[in-house]
Amino acid sequence: MTTKDNASRISQLIQEHQAEIGSQWIAQLEALLLRGTSSAKEQLRMHCQQFLAAFAQATRSGELENIEHRSWDEVRDLLSEISSTRAKSGSTPSETASFVFSLKQPLFSQMTDAFADDPAALAAASWSVSSLLDKLGLYTIEVFQKAKDQIIVRQQQELLELSTPVVKLWNGILALPLIGTLDSARTQVVMENILQKIVDTGAIIAIIDITGVPMVDTLVAQHLMKTIAAARLMGADCIISGIRPQIAQTIVHLGVNLEDVITKATLADAFLVALERTGASVTIKN
Repeated sequence: MTTKDNASRISQLIQEHQAEIGSQWIAQLEALLLRGTSSAKEQLRMHCQQFLAAFAQATRSGELENIEHRSWDEVRDLLSEISSTRAKSGSTPSETASFVFSLKQPLFSQMTDAFADDPAALAAASWSVSSLLDKLGLYTIEVFQKAKDQIIVRQQQELLELSTPVVKLWNGILALPLIGTLDSARTQVVMENILQKIVDTGAIIAIIDITGVPMVDTLVAQHLMKTIAAARLMGADCIISGIRPQIAQTIVHLGVNLEDVITKATLADAFLVALERTGASVTIKN
């Protein structure tokens, strides 16, 4: 029996017994979905029905070895959608892959009955279906992992933005309190946030508070200088506050030139300087 004949018989078998195959497959998957909600089970049934129909249609092309063939476009698109949905809902890779791999049992069961009188045809069909579902299962895992990586990258970006808030203290005065390590990726977010805020508010003073930065090394100092230079190009001067004794000694030992940058020990001191430079003043009443 040729590969095309083999594919044709497999496709015909699926179409003739699609209801039984689908029923066994869904029951098997629902048993794994122990705490699934009714909506989750309904979505699972819909995905199974859609996939089984697309799978049967794709096998009619006679192409069972190359899932990149155009006849498998609909199947791949459907698996991509299912994998992305599961990645967002918190499913594991094994749970996602089992959607495809679990189809083997009901398919083999039907093929055993259909090809009972032809062991050679049964062996050929079983090997073809097994190899095909393995490839589709691996494709599902790849898509799932890509979707998961995209979610992680987006969450990291959101965390970076949340960890570098730029706040308006006064008319023309911004403050950027930094907490934690300042690396290249975070410096880029810092620069983007502070420059955008300067544009939005027309600020002329930006206070960069490093009280929460545990350590200042050459790399951190370079990142700070880049941020200060970028802010100056936008017309805003910078004041660095939070210079603790240990950090002051480190900066001196590193030979970092901060002569043209105003530095203060506390954010409060830096704020007073900023007020003076904008022509404002604070009067304290007893």
